[in-house]
Amino acid sequence: MLNFELYNPTNYVFGKDQIEKISVLIPQKRKVLLAYGGGSIFKNGIYDQVKSALKDFEIIEFGGIEPNPRFETLMKAVDIIRENKITFILAVGGGSVIDGVKFISAATHYDGNPIDILKKRILFKEISKVIPFGTVLTLPATGSEMNSGAVVTIEATHEKLVLGGSALFPQFSICDPTVIASLPKRQIQNGIIDAFTHVMEQYLTYPHDAILQDRIAESILQTLVEIGPDVVESPTDYKLASNFMWCATMALNGLIQKGVPSDWATHMIGHELTALYEIDHARTLAVIAPNLYKIMFETKKDKLAQYGERIFQVEGNSVEEKALNAIHETVNFFHKMGMKTKLSEYTPDYEKSADFIVNRFEERGWKALGEKQNITTQKVREIVELSY
Repeated sequence: MLNFELYNPTNYVFGKDQIEKISVLIPQKRKVLLAYGGGSIFKNGIYDQVKSALKDFEIIEFGGIEPNPRFETLMKAVDIIRENKITFILAVGGGSVIDGVKFISAATHYDGNPIDILKKRILFKEISKVIPFGTVLTLPATGSEMNSGAVVTIEATHEKLVLGGSALFPQFSICDPTVIASLPKRQIQNGIIDAFTHVMEQYLTYPHDAILQDRIAESILQTLVEIGPDVVESPTDYKLASNFMWCATMALNGLIQKGVPSDWATHMIGHELTALYEIDHARTLAVIAPNLYKIMFETKKDKLAQYGERIFQVEGNSVEEKALNAIHETVNFFHKMGMKTKLSEYTPDYEKSADFIVNRFEERGWKALGEKQNITTQKVREIVELSY
C-alpha cells in the first residue's frame, strides 16, 4: 500500500428525525447564514424543520444556489457574510449547495482575488481562515457532506473548477435518508451514477496490494448495482434509501482513496461537458467513463477484468475478454439507470466538444491525466470523439 494520512473531522449524523439536533450542533450565539438552492426544501418540509431547529439563533437566508453553483452567485453570499458579520453557515441541500458553501466559507476571509481560489486551486488548511459550516443533506450523490472538496462553475468563462483543503470539512452533516422520497427520479438516477463513478475513479486503475481497499470499493459498487434500479422506483423504502445515502457518502469521504492510486480523468473531462452544454454531471460521467476505459484499455485491462468478475460475474477465456465484458456490463448498468451514453444524445452541437476540451486542458497546462499520468491531451481527444 502507498503511504497515507486519514483525517476526517466531520460529525456524521445519520438517520430519521435528526434535523432537530441542529440546535445543539451549532455553537450557541452564532449568527447563521442559512444557504439553500432552488426551493425544493419548501415543498418537502425540510425548510420548516430547519427553521424550527434554528429558532434560538439569529439567521439570514441566502437562496438560489444553482446546480453547478456559480462563482458569481456565491460571491453575493460572501458579501452578505462580510456585511452582517456571519459566524456560521448552514448548507441545506445536495452537493451543489454544500460545494457552494465550501467556496463561500473559503472566500470570505481570503486575502486576494477570490477567483484565484478556483483558477489556482488554492488549498485551505487553516481553520481560523474559513467560516465554519454544517450541512443538512437533501440529495445523496457527491459525498460533499463528508469531504473537503468542492466544484464551482465560473459562468463568465464556462469553467468548472475545484477547490478544497483540510479546513473545508463540514463540522457536522445531518443525513436523513427519508429526504429522497420527494426527489425526482432523474436526481436519484444521477446520484447513483455519481457515487458509482466516484468509486470507479479510485478503484479502476491497476492491480496493487491494497486488498482491503479493493474489497471496500467493490462492496460499494455491488450495493449500488443491487439497489440502484429499485431505489429509483421505491424511494420511500427506508432500507433502500438508507443504503443509497451511505454508499454515496462512503464513495467519496476519503476512505477508499487511501493507500491506492486514483484516476479522476473521467471527472475532469465530464466537468468540461457540463460547463459547455449544461448536461447533468452524472450523465457526462456515464458518457465518458466507458470510452475512457476503452481508450486506456491496455493499462486498465487487469483491473477491469477483476472488476468484471467480482461485480458482474463476467466470464471469458482471457483477461482481455473479461475486461471487454466488464465495460459492456457497465454500459448496461448505466442504461438500466436511465443514462444515455453518447454525447450526441444530449446535444446536436457535440462535434465541437473535443477541440473545446483539449484547448482548455492545454491552456491550463494539463498535459497528462490519470493514475499513470498517461492520458495525454491526444488521448483526451480520442476519448471524447469516441463518446460522440
